[in-house]
Order: sequence, then structure tokens, then C-alpha cells
Amino acid sequence: MKTNRRYFGLDKNIFFTGLTSFFTDTSSKMVYSVMPLFLLSIGATKTQLSLIEGIAESTASLLKAVSGFWSDKIGKNKPFMIIGYAATALVTPLYSYVVHPMQVLVFRFLERVGKGIRTAPRDSLVAASSPKNETGKSFGFHKAMDNSGAIIGPLIAAAVLFFLPKDNPDFQYKTIFWLAAIPAVVGVFVLIFLVKDVKVQSVSAKTPVSIKKLPKNFYFFLLIISIFTLGNSTDSLLIVRTSETGISSSWIPFIYMIFNMVSVFLAIPIGKLSDRIGRGKLITLGFLVYSVVYFMFGAFNNIWVFVGMFIMYGIYSALTDTCQKSLVSDLIPKELKGTGFGLYHAVLGIMLLPASLIAGYLYDNVGASWAFYFGSIMSGIAMLLMIAFLYFMHLPKKEEPLKSKF
Repeated sequence: MKTNRRYFGLDKNIFFTGLTSFFTDTSSKMVYSVMPLFLLSIGATKTQLSLIEGIAESTASLLKAVSGFWSDKIGKNKPFMIIGYAATALVTPLYSYVVHPMQVLVFRFLERVGKGIRTAPRDSLVAASSPKNETGKSFGFHKAMDNSGAIIGPLIAAAVLFFLPKDNPDFQYKTIFWLAAIPAVVGVFVLIFLVKDVKVQSVSAKTPVSIKKLPKNFYFFLLIISIFTLGNSTDSLLIVRTSETGISSSWIPFIYMIFNMVSVFLAIPIGKLSDRIGRGKLITLGFLVYSVVYFMFGAFNNIWVFVGMFIMYGIYSALTDTCQKSLVSDLIPKELKGTGFGLYHAVLGIMLLPASLIAGYLYDNVGASWAFYFGSIMSGIAMLLMIAFLYFMHLPKKEEPLKSKF
């Protein structure tokens, strides 16, 4: 049952779930903003870097589907969220003991298992806690809190790189990994004590959970997402590409922060806009922006061009992440939201493995530019399919403004 208490115009659950994500993302982005450089410093190749991210994300994606299924089955989301966020908090300091790239794979796998367990139930709880006609606003706030942590995290990492001795990068990285555990633990406590589980109708044996009950337009949307994701390789390659311009490693977290900052400022306005004009147009625009960004990363090797592209990358992130989740929420029945979100996240994660392998192989063996050209082409194909989706697939009533030509 939803609570009537609101914080800053938001349901209590929406607010504190967002706060949990803020602390967790502060932690994870402290680590992520330096992880590519750390891996290269211990001898990893671009292919190994991509493989680590691809395996971790793809394996964890299976748990996203399973946790979504079971959250629908038992009618509870919070237990899965606690387990998932706690896993991240426990694994984070272990990176400080790494001496070989494959050890990172093990710890990234464990951390992504936590994300896999929590993500679909968390999105289901956000959807179930959202007042009517505020789904886009709620997911927009959650995205903004995610990316607010993604601003603070790289700032802390950059400060460590600037102020600790530069002749001892190993000590710098290990300090970042230990500090990152603190906000992760805080996030778990916020979740345990301030977020209430939303009572949703559990799916009994009389009405078994079945993906066959999900609508056809949802599956067509998943097809579009799978094609796009095949060209959406790990952000680590963007960081590596930027470092190859010759810029000091101390500035890399700042540049990565730019994209998160832009996404924060746009997430809530875009979420509200999607509630008014429909999600589909904004997702299509996001795919177009992504295609341009990746083409420019392939065509240039200039730090100022890349700074501009990180700004555009933040626009893409705000357009797609918030609106995709809101559209998924619109397309699937209330009693199957956990299952639907689980399947959505599973498709994302499963496609990231071949996406990362293709990008890493192209980067090492064909040329860095082609790793990004491939992503640009796949995004362009997804954009065209999304236009077809808007014209020919039946959408929920709140998406009906899409009757006008795109």
C-alpha cells in the first residue's frame, strides 16, 4: 500500500529509494571512473577490459530476470534489494587486493550479481510506489539521484588522484577502493530503515507468472533494445579513448563526471516531458544522439571534441534510461512488473557480452575508430526500428500523442 507522505513532492519510497541509489552510485562510480586505468596499469588489454565488463554484466543479467520473477511471485521487493545492495557494499573494498586482471573479473562478477538481484525488484518498487501519471517523474528522480552519486563519486576519486603522491598510483587506487565502501554501506542502512515494501498482489499458483502474458509490443520493444545494446559497449572504452589523447589521468574522473552531471540536470525534466508527450519520441532522439557521439569518438582523437561528446552522452543517457524504464512500466501489466523489468534488464545484460567482445576485438585488432563506428551504426538501426514502433505498434493511452508524424 502506498504511503501518502511526500518528500520534495515525491512519495517517501521514491525519495529514499533514490537516496539509496545515490549513495551506492557514489561508491560504484568512484571505482568505475578509475577502473579502466587501474586495469591497464596491471597489464590488461582492451579486449580483456571489455571481456571483464561483458561477462560480469551478462552473467548478472540472468539474476535480474530471476529476481524480478520471484519478486512478483512472493509479492515483495525489499528483501531482494537489501541482498543486492549489501553485496555491492561487501565487495567494493576487495578491489584493493587485486594484482591480476582476472581477479577484477571475479569481484566485478560478485558485485554485478548484487546489482542483478536488486535491479528489477527496485524498478518494480519504484513503479508500484509512483502515483498515477507520475511514473516518468519518479523514474526521472531515480535517474537524477543515480547520476548525482555518479558526479560525487568521480569528484572524490579525482581528489584522491590529485592530492595523494602521483609516483605511487597503486596506493592511489587502493585508497579510492577503500573509501568507496563507506557510501555503499550508508546506502544499505537507508534502504533497511527508511524504505517500506509496497504490497503488491502476489501471483499465486492459480495465476502463474508467465512471460507469455506480456504483450507483443513489449517484445518488439525488447528487440529494438537488443539491437541497440549490441552496439552499446562498456563506457570503459570511452574512458580509455579519452586517456589516449595524452591528458593526465587525474583529469579523467572529471571528464567522466561531465556526462553524469548533464544527465542529472535533464533526468527529471525529461521524465516529466515523457509523461506529457510520450516516451517513444524521446527514446528515438536518444538513439540519434548516441549514434552521433560514437561516430565522433571514432572520427576524432581530440580532448575538446571528447569533452563535447561527453556532454552529448549525458543528454543521450537522460533521454533513454528514464524513458525506457517508464515505457516498460507502461507496457506491462501491474502484476507482472517485476517479471517485465527482469526480462528487460536481462536483454540489456545478455547483449552486453557480445557488444563488449566485438568492441574490444575491433579496438585491439582493427582500429580504435571501428569500435565506435560499429556502435554508431547499431544505434542508427535501432532508431529506425523505434520510428516503426511509434507508427505501427499499439501503445498505452498516455503514449497516444504519438499519432502525429515523427
